[in-house]
Amino acid sequence: MSFHPNEIARRARIASWALVGIFVLLLSAFFKTQVINYTKYSQQSETNRLREVPLPAPRGIIYDRNNQVIAENVPGYAVSILSPSADSLRAALQRLSAIIPISPEQIELSVRRFSHARNRPVAVLADAPFDEVSVLEERRIDFPGLIIQSAPKRYYPDGAAVASFVGYVGEVTEAELTNPKYQGYKTGQSVGKNGLERQYESRLRGREGVRFVEVDAMGRVVREAGAREEVAAEPAAPLYTNIDMPLQRYMAGIFGDSLQGGAIAIDPKTGGVLALYSAPSYDPNRFVGGIPPELWKSLNTDPRRPLFNKVTQGRYPPGSTWKLATAAVALERGLVKLDDRMPVACTGGYQFGNRYFRCWEPKGHGNLTLAEAIEKSCDVYFYQLGLKVGLSSLVAGGLKLGAREKTAIDLPDEARPTFPYDDVTNYYNRKYGKNGWSQAVVLNLSIGQGENAQTVVNMARFYTALATDGNAAKPEIVKDKPERTQILQLAPEQLAGLRAALAGVISNGTAGSARIQGVVLAGKTGTAQNSEDPIHHHAWFVGYAPAGDPKIVVAVMIEFGGHGTRAARIASKIIQSYLHVEPTTLINTDG
Repeated sequence: MSFHPNEIARRARIASWALVGIFVLLLSAFFKTQVINYTKYSQQSETNRLREVPLPAPRGIIYDRNNQVIAENVPGYAVSILSPSADSLRAALQRLSAIIPISPEQIELSVRRFSHARNRPVAVLADAPFDEVSVLEERRIDFPGLIIQSAPKRYYPDGAAVASFVGYVGEVTEAELTNPKYQGYKTGQSVGKNGLERQYESRLRGREGVRFVEVDAMGRVVREAGAREEVAAEPAAPLYTNIDMPLQRYMAGIFGDSLQGGAIAIDPKTGGVLALYSAPSYDPNRFVGGIPPELWKSLNTDPRRPLFNKVTQGRYPPGSTWKLATAAVALERGLVKLDDRMPVACTGGYQFGNRYFRCWEPKGHGNLTLAEAIEKSCDVYFYQLGLKVGLSSLVAGGLKLGAREKTAIDLPDEARPTFPYDDVTNYYNRKYGKNGWSQAVVLNLSIGQGENAQTVVNMARFYTALATDGNAAKPEIVKDKPERTQILQLAPEQLAGLRAALAGVISNGTAGSARIQGVVLAGKTGTAQNSEDPIHHHAWFVGYAPAGDPKIVVAVMIEFGGHGTRAARIASKIIQSYLHVEPTTLINTDG
């Protein structure tokens, strides 16, 4: 078949335009791929051959008020594995367990971490001992996905002495990763679990860096250095506290291994927490890199509750330390003066209805003034004073003093004190049932018993108001702007009278064995009945010194400690240490 030359020319033009169109399409596709989508495909390529290896950021160093280190970072080693699948990861870990001690539980935990890894190495050992690292380095060729790197490790030089307020760090959990509070965290990272480490996590965490390793199609590491420019980790800024470490160490030492309870020391003018200790304590260094299961179990089953902060979370009847609150409420309402006496003298008890309420002193105290009743801690006087104030007014006055409020100390999980609310009839009806209670409840409330359980930190806060001008200081561990709130509406002479009575408790009252030579100590003992153990009472003391110009308020509570003078002697020694007073020989006068 032959074609006319014009037809041949026409077809040639069509073929030429078709070829031009094809070349244009190809050039457009190449331009889109190489220029427009270069970043996208480059990143995909990089993702396929590169893996991110996190560079942990050093946490912020925590200092005391004199720049002594409370928490720092020391060199450590972390072991992780890059793996293409959960099954290959499990197989690698099982082979690894033949070389270094890895339990089946640790293997399963690492496999669970894999689901959150996102092309990141899966943490195996967050704090690997040097001898295990040495063994792994020798066998590294057998584990192509193994990554061993230096990582900062949290360290607390004073260990158990600071655990009560500093807390500890641990790996972020699966539950925490689903919490919006931990948005942006990744598996294997450390977070604060308690104390300041948790309270100030956002300030202490720093910013994680990253380096890159090159892998082959099987996910095996083929190049560790120079695969891509790394992003350096940024350490967090330091955290400065009000803690006085010499005092903190002394406080921890005075509790020793035998006492249970807690103590806190506060600057009454600023609220700065100078020391805080809950006994018994624990060593937060044992928690770094993972808590051994046997240690965790022993701490949680210990009846002395070492993980429970008895200063901020424990709630205890305040006993006679609360009598100052009853006195303050009565003075504010003009119902009594410091030299007033009650109608019934103390002969060892007080008859109210068909019940006889005993005084702690079986022999009785006689006919006392309010100031003398504070010094001698006469229950009979305060029974009558409570009745004179009345239940509703006594509860309202206690609420005004903060008896039902948290102090807002900068530690997590502070407990709210127990105290009736302002609708007292409804409160007691709900607690005991209608007609299941009587006005006798006011007698117990007036002496710090009954429906009254306070935290140690809240009692210390109350006494900062007594020690100064009626303004209570907000307790703060980390240095911040001081906050003070007026809770006592007393005339200067009334406040002076209460302070004189508190000094009298030491000079010629219930805490004579706590005297400090050359320094006037003021405070109040308390022997609080314990519902869990009616025989062994809790021992309290809250006080301050020097009485004329207070520089420190100390609250001490000893679980099952017996008479309050035991707590007073401990508080006296703490105050002596802070004021740098020569230790005096304290005489035991409570038997």
